[in-house]
Amino acid sequence: MITQAKRRKLAYPLYAITAEEYSVGRSNSDVVRDMLAGGVKILQYRQKEKSRREKYLECVEIRRMTEKAAATFIVNDDVDIALAVKADGVHLGQNDMPIEVVRELVKEEMIIGLSTHSPRQALDAISRGADYIAIGPIFPTQTKKDVCPAVGLEYLDYAVKNVAIPFVAIGGIKLHNLREVLEHGASRVAMVTEIVGAADIRARIKEILSFFHHE
Repeated sequence: MITQAKRRKLAYPLYAITAEEYSVGRSNSDVVRDMLAGGVKILQYRQKEKSRREKYLECVEIRRMTEKAAATFIVNDDVDIALAVKADGVHLGQNDMPIEVVRELVKEEMIIGLSTHSPRQALDAISRGADYIAIGPIFPTQTKKDVCPAVGLEYLDYAVKNVAIPFVAIGGIKLHNLREVLEHGASRVAMVTEIVGAADIRARIKEILSFFHHE
């Protein structure tokens, strides 16, 4: 059962994700600083191409920044790093360690999220104790190397009607299609390149958040 405390930590419309290779020369720390200054309150650290030590040291710094900004900090994949820096949560993929095993490691206090690509995977994640799920990829995306084909808005429609735990729409969501995603009932969206690749990250976040304020 997801607790009210966890729901509060997930109760924000924009879920930002780091991606240094798309950050036009800026470090993850620089990008995170601008994200938080722009108003981001949920942040996932996703970094595949660095050593464990580099990732750990970055997460130590980002945990410090997110704590200061009262933002929720999620670490992608690396359960040990999430534990070491006292992150708020960890995000898993379908090919990562089973939720049950991760729950034994992180205990009840830590949020566990899981990427899902179909209604069957959503129901499976919920039954196994995920605190939130990612729904997608909604549109085609090149951000992840091993991404599955886009699932379209139909899966989002299913989630809006049938998923009772928090969920985040993800995959190829940009300013030009954000309204369409919101019109289908999403209340929380993840964006990667649209934020990290922006010339002015703070201004881009304010622009994105304005879509929600008009809902």
